[in-house]
Amino acid sequence: MLITVHLRYEIDPDKITDFEEYGRRWIRLVNRFGGDHHGYFLPGEGDSDIAYALFSFPSMAQYEQYRTGSMTDPECQEAFELARTTQCIRRYERRFLRPLS
Repeated sequence: MLITVHLRYEIDPDKITDFEEYGRRWIRLVNRFGGDHHGYFLPGEGDSDIAYALFSFPSMAQYEQYRTGSMTDPECQEAFELARTTQCIRRYERRFLRPLS
């Protein structure tokens, strides 16, 4: 069953450029791991410190393979390190969604 991951980020608005770079990396990485990244959605009007991301995997098992693989993949580790060193992400929440069929 298709699973979509919805991420809600609280970001540092003064570090939006760093967050954009982080997002660009993860779009490519999720797709490389067999997912379908639907994009990052950055603040426009309203809250200046909230961003979202959505991506899907064909199944929860494939999502878990991605999660396990990302822990040792050098490019994924570089993306994690970018967020850690720049502190562009203050916190995030992850939700799992399924399509209505």
